[in-house]
Amino acid sequence: MTVTVRTGEALPPLRIPITRTLIVSGALASRDYQDVHHDAEAAREKGSPDIFMNILTTNGLVGRYITDHFGPRSRLRKVAIRLGAPNYPGDEMVLTGEVTSVADGTAEVAVLGKNAIGRHVTGTVTVELPTGSPPGQGSPSDPGSPPEPGSPPGQGSPPGQGSPPGQGSPPGQGSPSEPGSPPGPGSPAGDAR
Repeated sequence: MTVTVRTGEALPPLRIPITRTLIVSGALASRDYQDVHHDAEAAREKGSPDIFMNILTTNGLVGRYITDHFGPRSRLRKVAIRLGAPNYPGDEMVLTGEVTSVADGTAEVAVLGKNAIGRHVTGTVTVELPTGSPPGQGSPSDPGSPPEPGSPPGQGSPPGQGSPPGQGSPPGQGSPSEPGSPPGPGSPAGDAR
């Protein structure tokens, strides 16, 4: 399925409630342990009225905004953002975007995220647009390729992302070529259970 995109196309807005949970969990998920992202008292001591969102959480939300619009088979190629007004708990950020160029299977999107104070984030995202066959009917190098042996139905692995070393196949489906796989039924080690 090929996505049709035109220069000047506006993306629908995405409204994101800014909660304490979002701010703290985003900071923890990105391993940003600075106290201004989880300790309101420490944030106030440093001159902020409250905790505030870190740049990595904002970057992730911008990426989500783009991939939600262009679909799960799109690929972020470049995300360049600049922060402005902080995102504090109890506010709402509204992300908007406009396609500024389309060429060679990619689109460039200007993104803006506003909150009650002003512009929280401005930036540009380059996204590789999905092309080719529908999921489940692609080539082995295509993320829409059929599932790899041992993966659940409808769950193909992205290129180069098979089972991590030592994790192998599900129990009872071992293979001598997969280190870490448990022995399968009928294998010598499997009979010795």
